Amino acid sequence: MSVAAGVQLQNGQAVDAGSVPVLETGAFRTAIITATGAGARVVSLFGRRTGDAGARLYAVLANDAAHSLTVVATYVAESFESITPDCPQAHLFEREICEQVGVMPEGHPWLKPVRGHNTLSVGRSADISPIKGGEGPPHMARAYPYFSMAGEEVHEVAVGPVHAGVIEPGHFRFQCTGEIVHHLEIHLGYQHRGVEEALVCGPHRRTMFEMETVAGDTTIGHGTAYSMVMESLGGVAAPIRAQALRAIALELERLANHTGDMGALANDVGFLPTTSFCGRLRGDFLNMSSVICGSRLGRGMVRPGGVAFDVSERDMLADLHGRLDRAERDVTEALHDFFSNGSVLDRLKGTGTVSQKAAQDLGFVGMAARSAGIAMDVRKDHPVGWWCESPAQAAVASGGDVFSRALVRRLEIAESIRYIRHNLDALPAGSVKAECPPPRPNMLAVALTEGWRGEVAHVAITDEQGKFARYKITDPSFHNWMALTLALRGQQISDFPLCNKSFNLSYCGFDL
Repeated sequence: MSVAAGVQLQNGQAVDAGSVPVLETGAFRTAIITATGAGARVVSLFGRRTGDAGARLYAVLANDAAHSLTVVATYVAESFESITPDCPQAHLFEREICEQVGVMPEGHPWLKPVRGHNTLSVGRSADISPIKGGEGPPHMARAYPYFSMAGEEVHEVAVGPVHAGVIEPGHFRFQCTGEIVHHLEIHLGYQHRGVEEALVCGPHRRTMFEMETVAGDTTIGHGTAYSMVMESLGGVAAPIRAQALRAIALELERLANHTGDMGALANDVGFLPTTSFCGRLRGDFLNMSSVICGSRLGRGMVRPGGVAFDVSERDMLADLHGRLDRAERDVTEALHDFFSNGSVLDRLKGTGTVSQKAAQDLGFVGMAARSAGIAMDVRKDHPVGWWCESPAQAAVASGGDVFSRALVRRLEIAESIRYIRHNLDALPAGSVKAECPPPRPNMLAVALTEGWRGEVAHVAITDEQGKFARYKITDPSFHNWMALTLALRGQQISDFPLCNKSFNLSYCGFDL
């Protein structure tokens, strides 16, 4: 079965939900395996409960070379043959499906909990089975069977879920011999945020605000994806000037986060000059967002139909150019010092390596993929609107180590500054807001943006009244937490803070 059996669409496009072919379960599985074997990616794989005890599964597959997306579906009553053994990209999605809609991926190699919904019972064995009607206590109250190693010299190190400082909960359990980490198991989902569940029957008046806090440091990324979904469901497009302003806001978000992370990496290796510079410079980029919309995190900027703020005043444009010039000078100097220091480079190179094959097999996205030599970027692979008129360049490195992830950040900082400066000078004329009608009934829409961590994917399905029957969000951290596990294998446990910060993944973006 070819992926051609599915319905084809472009980024930011909506189709009749009834046009999505509902394949026999075996054909659905084969379609995904065949497509990914030919170079496609699993963007999203999720379930939607039906009226009876079963569920309808949907898969969104990306063909980056062809700039296209494919959607296929199937119906599952109680169980289905796991796709994961032949397509590892599906591993976390299938675990999530089991928790959320209660159908079992038979033969899944590692069916551990994702967020701890009551639909699973986890005992001391590896057996996991759905519970009818949510009977029994939440699985988080039971003993979870973490992977363990035998041997007199093997010891476990447990970190979290409560951490020092202002940080969200996540549990990290290391299996070590001496200082060497053989395996790191990451357990997340402690907050039980229920974001996707709250979106059903929307959009509500609060929905846009919920989207801006899916991952607070990715306000523009998620806000833009949601607005694209709403526009496609309403049958309108945002004005081209609004699209350009969204692109500028997205790159400011990228600049602030990359710069802050470079300072944190410098701190982890004890190089304090760059730490001090980048701590301040992150604030400078955040302040540029505040100049435009009044919020350092960009909240209130992006709205369905366009943007809520313009930069038409000449004084504001001059102010933004001046701020950008000063920040570029300082961040360039801070990063030059960092990458010119031999002790820093010795600490970064060869530390926390993730191979290109692992990144491809497990479907890593964004910086985690590009630092391993995979040149994927939504802005060039699935461009829409203004991104087609004013493309950005993807930054790629090949080593897959902490150095490569730092280098990708450095290159993206330079590219984002170039892009913002160019687009401030080339802003198209026109309005910044169009009326966005309510979603049309019985539609399916897919929207992708290249957030600063990587691909942000939103999929919406509407019911007969035009309300959300299902809204699926995939933050890049959902794909990439496994990369941190792989990066620690064979490393010293003291490398954990450095490797962790080199990805800087989101707890809240995962816990939806």
